[in-house]
Amino acid sequence: MAFENLSERLQAAMSKLRRKGTIKEADVKEMMREIRLALLEADVNLQVVRQFTKRVSERAVGAEVLETLNPTQQIVKIVDEELTKVLGSETAELNKSPKIPTIIMMVGLQGAGKTTFVGKLANYLKKNEKARPLMIAGDVYRPAAIDQLKVLGHQLDVPVFDMGTDHSPVEIVRQGLAVAKENRNDYVFIDTAGRLHIDETLMNELKEIQELAQPDEILLTVDAMTGQDAVTVAESFNEQLGITGVVVTKLDGDTRGGAALSIRAVTGKPIKFTGTGEKLTDIEVFHPDRMSSRILGMGDMLTLIEKAQQEYDEKKAEELARKMKEDSFDFNDFIEQLDQVMNMGPLEDLIKMMPGMSNVPGIDKLQVDPKDVARKKAMVFSMTPEERENPDLLNPSRRRRIAAGSGNSVVEVNRMIKSFNESRKMMQQMTKGNMPAGFDQMMGGGVKGKLGKMAMNKMVRKQKKNKKKRNKKKR
Repeated sequence: MAFENLSERLQAAMSKLRRKGTIKEADVKEMMREIRLALLEADVNLQVVRQFTKRVSERAVGAEVLETLNPTQQIVKIVDEELTKVLGSETAELNKSPKIPTIIMMVGLQGAGKTTFVGKLANYLKKNEKARPLMIAGDVYRPAAIDQLKVLGHQLDVPVFDMGTDHSPVEIVRQGLAVAKENRNDYVFIDTAGRLHIDETLMNELKEIQELAQPDEILLTVDAMTGQDAVTVAESFNEQLGITGVVVTKLDGDTRGGAALSIRAVTGKPIKFTGTGEKLTDIEVFHPDRMSSRILGMGDMLTLIEKAQQEYDEKKAEELARKMKEDSFDFNDFIEQLDQVMNMGPLEDLIKMMPGMSNVPGIDKLQVDPKDVARKKAMVFSMTPEERENPDLLNPSRRRRIAAGSGNSVVEVNRMIKSFNESRKMMQQMTKGNMPAGFDQMMGGGVKGKLGKMAMNKMVRKQKKNKKKRNKKKR
């Protein structure tokens, strides 16, 4: 994750406070110095760093904080709230037209991942809103861009309008919009050209397309790996086009993440989506409060739940719960769960979304090799149908046969079966409302601890707020 180093530094700065019984103004100043350095190292805009540390300091040294029973918890809460403000406070939704189609114009420099993100966003809306999008190939200067968009359209079963490279982008957009109206597509994505740098020719062309299309959204695609340059690019595009939002790509890479922390504060424009991987499903709505929680090690249970809901339907979840309760969870279910979990993203990232897990020693070095999952599946597929349904049948001779059939050693087969049995036991305990021994300690103080409580309380408040919004819309 892009915020890995920043997250470690911020958590380390605040953990020093947790070890103190009482906190004085000097302790807060020392913590703020560490936070300032951490933000600057993460390539956050200098002015943003100054404003952030000033606001936190002013709130943290007040008597109502330092004299409370638990000042550390109060200060973590203040840092969380102020970081959320820097990131944008509220989740920004897509601007939608009252009449179809909603027109989304994608802009950005060459190499930022704009064309790929068009595909990701079209796929996201198709899956989540049952939308019927149309993608317009408006980048005539890079023939590969048209081919790339066509390939994406074929993969997603989303139509792509193009006229090759012999027509002007403005004419292509004009005719593409006419096709969208005729076919009643509810979303239109205009993939515009990019350059390696901002120039007058590029901006004039984009302004012409803007004037013609009157887009509901002008989304700027910025690469998280470009650091402060991304903020400069965002400022320039905003001044000349009046962008409505930003999408940040490559947020999963080994980057410092300063751009995401600076763009909203510098431009006043919200980050609406982030790209979190190479797959077309690796896209997330940007929630400032959840991102703040992740950075501060408080987890992100809401996103974790949403990821799970995307992969599990209600009937499957109920069936799984029944099997765990009845202790009839078998290897067929085990394979299904492996596939479902791997579809949600890298396991190490999912684990870190759990409250307090980022505080577990060595969690930052945790990596799950997809080949290890493939080896486990090979072992299960080497079992007979009867063995998969009844794991208790697996005696030594059967285990030797499974090892030979899957190309693994008997030791590895034994280890996998032991892991399966322990998982089954733990799931059975949890369905009965009992936390397995040591689980709460593993959660860094856990759900019962400070970070866990804060994360859970935050999640509950967010759910209540969303419920109120839904009720208002119904009325």
